[in-house]
Amino acid sequence: MTVTKASVPRLYVGTSGWSYPSWRPGFYPAAVKPADFLHYYSGRFSSVELNTTGYRLPAEEQFRRWAGQTPSGFQFAVKLNAHQLRQAATVDERVRLLGDRLGPIRVVVGSARDEGLLALTLGSFDPDLRLAFDFRHDSWDGIEADLPPNAVRVGDYEGPAGFRYLRLREPPYDDQALEEWAERIRTLLADGLEVYCYLKHEEEPSAPHYAGRLLELVATGG
Repeated sequence: MTVTKASVPRLYVGTSGWSYPSWRPGFYPAAVKPADFLHYYSGRFSSVELNTTGYRLPAEEQFRRWAGQTPSGFQFAVKLNAHQLRQAATVDERVRLLGDRLGPIRVVVGSARDEGLLALTLGSFDPDLRLAFDFRHDSWDGIEADLPPNAVRVGDYEGPAGFRYLRLREPPYDDQALEEWAERIRTLLADGLEVYCYLKHEEEPSAPHYAGRLLELVATGG
């Protein structure tokens, strides 16, 4: 399978992670070493979800290394679990080492609605950082209207922020399903928004296949 990068301004499509040996040789050529996966990946997609940060905060040098392995314009969407907020200052310091490769911070919140937690999260980061709240409890429904201009809810199409954050988590996707997503994305782009969209990791390299096809459909208009 060959994936080439389609260039669509303000659109960042990718997968949830990249370091998967099982994607070789279906996506990564057999000769590409795991240490070079990110460099290869970033030549074909403009963004990736950085999930490891949701479990353990890597050292400073690791963030610098990731930035150095990717081209200008590439964006990392960094995962942060709500229980890590006690480390917020350190998280802020580390992720900024990505420089202009830093995209939104996806804040995963599994607990019930808590206005204090929301205020703490928003107050823990400068408003120049974009936050995408991944609320996992139904009690948060409707919170979108209360979010500031630097924040969105994952999967929401409304709100004052200048970006949207989408996660496609229900594979498989045929061309009809991907075209429906492409049409939604084209509408958001037409409104002047930046769009971040990520496909779910599976053992087979289906996620990069779907991501590449979605990019192609958005770029060509169907």
